Amino acid sequence: MLSCSFKPGVIEAGCDESGRGCLAGPVVAAAVILPRGYSNPLINDSKKLSAPARENLRSEIEAQALAWAVGYADNKEIDSINILQASVLAMHRALSSLNMVPGHIIVDGNYFSSFRNIPHTCIIRGDSLYLSIAAASILAKTHRDELMHKLHNEFPVFGWNRNKGYPTRFHCEALLQYGPSSFHRKSFRPGPQQLNIAPAPAAACRKYPLL
Repeated sequence: MLSCSFKPGVIEAGCDESGRGCLAGPVVAAAVILPRGYSNPLINDSKKLSAPARENLRSEIEAQALAWAVGYADNKEIDSINILQASVLAMHRALSSLNMVPGHIIVDGNYFSSFRNIPHTCIIRGDSLYLSIAAASILAKTHRDELMHKLHNEFPVFGWNRNKGYPTRFHCEALLQYGPSSFHRKSFRPGPQQLNIAPAPAAACRKYPLL
């Protein structure tokens, strides 16, 4: 079972993001403050959960959290400041939207920049270790998937209702055939190597080379 908190006795916000490896759409981050002693054995890293499980847990988290918020950095901001900085920007936006101020922040991964001088700790694979980070990963993922479903209705040729903007073969081929949409990240472009990749999980696809 995941640990409730990194620093017991402190109001702690967990942060995570979704969409860093995508070719289209925003990067989305969430910040979650759970009640002291909160426990839910079903909460885990969003990547380890099915879509229905994530949706069920999203409702649970949003109902039970002391505070939660979601922040976005769109594709134009990603192109302007790079995906790493845009991920931190989205986290800062989520944190600034919380209705209470945490005394400590824990972040999935190994990079973050200070938010309002609140102490923070970066934790590699934190979404598999701490409930608040795992909860944030679930909210970030489900809110981003919901948005990509809506954008799919505007640009159905890219299959965003299935691939959510990740570089699947279908998405790569459609991008080469139709060109980028207004939601594509211009700092990535398709290359022939993507078309040789069989339909597989997005993690198996190589990132598009920079323009």
